Amino acid sequence: MAPSEPRIPPLNVPPEVRPLPEENSWTGPLPAASQPPIVNQPPIDGPPSSTDLSPVGAVVQTAAPTVLRQPVNQPIATPARPQATGYLDDDLPPLATFDDLVHEAPPWLLSAMIHMILLILLGILFVPGKSLQNLILRLDYTEKVGDDLQDDALDMSLSDFPVDQQLLPQQSDLADQPLPDEVSVPIVAIPLGGLDAPTPTPIRMALSGRGKGMQEALLGAYGGTASTQASVTEGLRWLARNQLKDGLWSLVGPFQSGLDRGAENKEAATGMALLAFQGAGITPESNASDPFTKVVRRAWDRFLKQQDEQGNFFRTGRTHARLYTHAIATIALCELYGMTGNSRYREPAQQAINYCVKVQAPLGGWRYFPGEGSDTSVTGWFVMALQSARMAGLDVPSDTLTNIGMFLDAVEREGGRRYAYQAKDAATRSMSAEGLLCRQYLGWSQSDPRLQEGADLLLGYLPTWESGKRNVYYWYYASQVCHHLEGRHWRIWNKAMREVLPANQVRQGRERGSWDQQGDQWGNSGGRLAITCLSIYMLEVYYRHLPIYQLHQLSGQ
Repeated sequence: MAPSEPRIPPLNVPPEVRPLPEENSWTGPLPAASQPPIVNQPPIDGPPSSTDLSPVGAVVQTAAPTVLRQPVNQPIATPARPQATGYLDDDLPPLATFDDLVHEAPPWLLSAMIHMILLILLGILFVPGKSLQNLILRLDYTEKVGDDLQDDALDMSLSDFPVDQQLLPQQSDLADQPLPDEVSVPIVAIPLGGLDAPTPTPIRMALSGRGKGMQEALLGAYGGTASTQASVTEGLRWLARNQLKDGLWSLVGPFQSGLDRGAENKEAATGMALLAFQGAGITPESNASDPFTKVVRRAWDRFLKQQDEQGNFFRTGRTHARLYTHAIATIALCELYGMTGNSRYREPAQQAINYCVKVQAPLGGWRYFPGEGSDTSVTGWFVMALQSARMAGLDVPSDTLTNIGMFLDAVEREGGRRYAYQAKDAATRSMSAEGLLCRQYLGWSQSDPRLQEGADLLLGYLPTWESGKRNVYYWYYASQVCHHLEGRHWRIWNKAMREVLPANQVRQGRERGSWDQQGDQWGNSGGRLAITCLSIYMLEVYYRHLPIYQLHQLSGQ
């Protein structure tokens, strides 16, 4: 490919776009080696327990005055004066006894007393304690793990939107329960590259964090909050509202600030949207009553028909997006098979992987056209597609993985700490984050100094919403690198990421739940839909993939 060909990370960057000058600058200070440790925070206050019931006070019964009645026209007999002293010598009658009350009280008074006693007994048995208050998610940022937000209440109503689907979920699954405390995860080494044997069990466990119970545990373990999870739900609801009638999604619209019609690519848009839903654990086989399940089922029923006889998913769009499209669709399809185990998806997924292998370039990577050229941006998506296949237990040739390593060797800088777009280029932040993630998937150890020092460089450029410095594409890859490394790198990165993304999600109007691409360095490449999907992936990072170097022993191994 001629040097003048366009170089872009996501989907549809105009030709001859070069990285911004600051992308080549790595002179920023390295973060301090010592960082404050994560402090375990208490969970969200839950409803009061039954032990909070206030004691019911004793009821004092006072006998009502009793009037003794005599037959009409009969003289009133004078009762004998009691022998006991304590009364003055007057005409007062003796005190009424209980028998007098029973026999002399009017029927209505007895009925009233019986009903009053019953009401008191019922009150003692069934009176509630302190009233249970509904937990309201508030859309803001908090550094305390699991804390609720502090500002405007999150109104989940869709009454201000025209929608063509059934009512969407009204709140996140975690809205009514606290996030768990931090948990301990044992270290498990996962060799990834050059394996002819069947995929090791730990790799196949990597998608297991998406189940509801695991989601909650991993959110608590890795610093997710109610606000990050609420942002995921709102982002998915925006996607659901913008699903087309044919079940696919579009880069053009019907939302605002879409790409121009010449950049339309429904297959790429649909693959990205499905990855967002699946990252939250939603498949066509999820709870049938969940409207998101219906959205995903409808999409896959149509999307599978877009795959051709070679296994390729690209149909229409700018030609330089051809292999981006196939890689994204392949990731989604392999995840679907890995999450469901449904044999219906196995053959299409394996065909998609076979096409990936077939179109790998001699240099070891992928670029815009089958078998021609290699760049780090497109190659990164294919590495994730192959890794998703291994997570699902599909066949991936070891030679394909080995060749990727050869390409990365050609674009690495400073011994593998940084990476360039192509062999002739200088290193950039985006490509360095993507290259480091590929190295992690291809077997670099957690303690590898090249990986540790490369991640230190990433921490010099934390997420910020300042226009011109915003780079969601870079954040997406750096988030995964730091999450897999855990420890200091993840604490520093997550602290910034979980503040910036929820705080800048659109909160009202037709585009509520999305993120605006204006001001992002690659916003014009994929538009609002791509920026929104990448943002959702980052907020799902706590459970979307189990960390490479640490896995829960779900199988008891």
